[in-house]
Amino acid sequence: MAGFPGPFNAGPGSRILAIEEGTAMRSIMTIGILVLDEVMTIPVALKPGEKHRAIRAESVMGGNAANAALAIARLGAQARLVARIGDDAAGRLLRRKLAEFGIDDSLSPPMPGISTSRSSIIIEPGGDRTIVNYLDRTMPDRPDWLPASLPPGTAAVLGDTRWETGAGHLFDLAREAGLPAVFDGDRAPGDRSLLARASHVIFSAVGVRETTGLPDLHQALLAIRRESESFLAVTDGADGVLALLPDGLWHVPSLDIRAVDTLGAGDVWHGAFAWALTERLGLLDAIRWANVTAALKCLKPGGSSGTPERPAVEAALSGLPPPKRLVSI
Repeated sequence: MAGFPGPFNAGPGSRILAIEEGTAMRSIMTIGILVLDEVMTIPVALKPGEKHRAIRAESVMGGNAANAALAIARLGAQARLVARIGDDAAGRLLRRKLAEFGIDDSLSPPMPGISTSRSSIIIEPGGDRTIVNYLDRTMPDRPDWLPASLPPGTAAVLGDTRWETGAGHLFDLAREAGLPAVFDGDRAPGDRSLLARASHVIFSAVGVRETTGLPDLHQALLAIRRESESFLAVTDGADGVLALLPDGLWHVPSLDIRAVDTLGAGDVWHGAFAWALTERLGLLDAIRWANVTAALKCLKPGGSSGTPERPAVEAALSGLPPPKRLVSI
């Protein structure tokens, strides 16, 4: 893992990245998928085969990388999104939303003949969601059109499983530059080399179980440890986050909330975590920031559009219980 800062050797309160003082606004690159989400909120539980009447309908920006970019922008850093976007009506609508949110899409040129990804989403009472996604299978997979080096001012990169060759390319560039590379393992990766090429690997509970075949989250993290020296953690919704640190397994709780809409919460979590790393926070503090940001997002309808800004997160941090070490090493 030469070239990366040493997050996996850092203690709970350590500072893991030195950002030069007095430089221009730092940038965080997210790479993956951009989706036009058509969101319908229904007042009763979804019943397959039956007709439902929505009480709310919205067209919103979605997709792991896009939602993470919005969290980064709302927290005060420059977000750069790298995605494969079609030259179609959905793509043009999403570009207007990116501009509205202050997200830089200059590294994502229009792709003629490609359909921009779209999803139909049902939000049920309690915030649970059902997603049907369309992804154009003719989208180019090769990352040869991506930059050969990270743009000046880049402080971190974030990638997921939706475009693994692209994420791997940016992870390698981050390695060369000694910058954090955060992998969003919301599902099992097809390319397991990403688990070692990223500096920080954070799974969802579903993703780590799919990857290892193990139901116990602690044991699943230990299994991943055998193939990756990266910092490892797993998010588990309202149950918070489990993180492997050199001195043991830590639990970082989430805010106790009544969720309205969980759509995009995991994506927002990863964006906030990447942002916190560039703020030179220790790992447990970075997780606390991410937990609160994602929880506050769930209090508002509209997917990632409910992502909070930094002052709201700062105000809510005091209500989060402290991390607790569960298992010592």
